[in-house]
Amino acid sequence: MIQRADRLNNVKEYYFSKKLREVAALRNEGKPIINIAIGSPDLNPPASVIEAIQNAVELPNAHQYQSYQGIPELREGIATFYKEKYNVNLNATTEILPLMGSKEGIMHISMAFLNKGDKVLIPNPGYPTYASVTNLVQAEAIFYNLNETTNWLPNFEELEKEDLSKVKIMWVNYPHMPTGAVASKEDFKQLIAFAKKHNILIVNDNPYSFILNEKPISILDVEGAKEVAIELNSLSKTFNMAGWRVGMVVGNAEIIKTILQVKSNMDSGMFFGIQKGAVEAFKLSNEWFKSQNEIYTKRRAIVWEIFDALNCTYNQAIGGLFVWAKLPKGIKSEAITDELLYNKNVFITPGTIFGSNGEGYIRASLCVDAEVLNEVLNRLTTVKI
Repeated sequence: MIQRADRLNNVKEYYFSKKLREVAALRNEGKPIINIAIGSPDLNPPASVIEAIQNAVELPNAHQYQSYQGIPELREGIATFYKEKYNVNLNATTEILPLMGSKEGIMHISMAFLNKGDKVLIPNPGYPTYASVTNLVQAEAIFYNLNETTNWLPNFEELEKEDLSKVKIMWVNYPHMPTGAVASKEDFKQLIAFAKKHNILIVNDNPYSFILNEKPISILDVEGAKEVAIELNSLSKTFNMAGWRVGMVVGNAEIIKTILQVKSNMDSGMFFGIQKGAVEAFKLSNEWFKSQNEIYTKRRAIVWEIFDALNCTYNQAIGGLFVWAKLPKGIKSEAITDELLYNKNVFITPGTIFGSNGEGYIRASLCVDAEVLNEVLNRLTTVKI
């Protein structure tokens, strides 16, 4: 047996990769499992986007290698989108790097800036990939606390007590996954000031801006943010294009150039047709977001009923693609989610997969048809916890 790399010693298989195998096995046994755990949009991309990719496959050079930096039309589309939706000016040539999904950007950024022994501030709770990638590049994860009392925003008094001398990157994610909490421009100003004080690169992961969120903002809208911050974004949630793998990282030209040094050695550019589809997505009016949010609003109301049936509490003022709910006191997250899976054939996410501060919480996705959500509600009305 060939010895595996040491870098895998502190990295586990992604929770959903492992758990979905278990769900598949239960289904193979005939169990009618309903999955309300995953944030994979079930709605279709816009018709104009589908048409664009269909037309693109017939164009000359469509099937050749593509530019590492994406076609100019795509970068211009991203720049226009950021100006119109976030009031952020970006140079389409130097300050935008298209990605095959923003998830790959987490690896590219980490490889570009982190050396062995560097430290990284990671939210708890937060997206598990931040910690996994940090471990893969042999940097050290320093988890910072987010909790309900501070609306899941960083506590700078706590952070200032840490030894920050070796911290190089701080991951933030607003609107926040898994909780749905949003950061205001004032909150982002605090983050930028903190980053400048300690010479830290802030990376805001921003794929949920337009889902049940009335005021989409970018951290780059803060004056001076480009000096210390970059932003990841994605078409996966906003335009129902998760499987297309289209994302971007935007910000300071020198930082983008450094990330490109990594990316250009790892792929050969996004498929031309997908890029043309993305260009069309960025042209859509606000009617697209309105129509999507009308669907998600109806679904969320049913999810609230599901959590009522489980005696959970939740913040109705929070948006996003999920509902984050607090369990009754004394109930463990993984215990109740396993009970629901094995006894009620409902797969829901335990808060603990997002960090220790997720204990006592569970999360449900809105990427499920209302009829299916009503079936979940019917199954759970007999559950008492």
